[in-house]
Amino acid sequence: MKIAVISDIHGNMQALDAVLEEIKKEKCEKIFCLGDLAMAGPEPAKTIEKIRDLSKNSDFTLIQGNTDEMIANCDNRMVHLLEENNPVMAHALECDAVDVSDVQKEFLRELPKQKELEIEGVKILLVHGSPRKNNENIYPDLPIEEIEEMIAQTNADVIFCGHTHVPCGYQTNTKQTVVNVGSVGRPFSQEPKSCFAILEIKNGEFEISHKLVPYDVQKAAEILRERQFEGADKLAQMLICATSRYPQ
Repeated sequence: MKIAVISDIHGNMQALDAVLEEIKKEKCEKIFCLGDLAMAGPEPAKTIEKIRDLSKNSDFTLIQGNTDEMIANCDNRMVHLLEENNPVMAHALECDAVDVSDVQKEFLRELPKQKELEIEGVKILLVHGSPRKNNENIYPDLPIEEIEEMIAQTNADVIFCGHTHVPCGYQTNTKQTVVNVGSVGRPFSQEPKSCFAILEIKNGEFEISHKLVPYDVQKAAEILRERQFEGADKLAQMLICATSRYPQ
């Protein structure tokens, strides 16, 4: 079986459409989505609606990202707290909370935070940040002891995560595989290509690879700029070339 694992779409329909097309070409039978569907992107409401439609299919499995939770439960206190450290993202959240409908917020609110599956004898755990917290970072080059501490309470053969927008992978001393699948809609990279992972399972054995997909970055950036909240231009430039994880 061949499975696509995607994460961190962040309202980028151009990127999502390109990745879904690539998933078709790869003939993946299932899609796992690790959340962060809409926040701070070009078309948040449209992206949520697309994912809502996909999630009606039994071959599409979806969990909640930390920013999905933020949009669903956004209030003035949350915006002000975020504004202290990251004003651009606070302005984006405030704008997203207006653009996204109550029905869509309820959809985000009800998503599971994690999901356990077993396919052909392979135990799989889907998380957004880490098994401990939906906003914990699994970056490249972490000491393996830190990874093992994060996953200590799990027994999955494979743990998929996102959140950092940086793809990476680990093989632990407990013979567990941990893979950050990167980001579809806001890759933290100077090369503006979407990233996702492909899991292939055969006879109880599995292989995992990352896939980079080009998309119409300029159009996505243009749509984001047109949202005109304070800092939208900075976020648009990050789609073209991300030299930091968050806008400066």
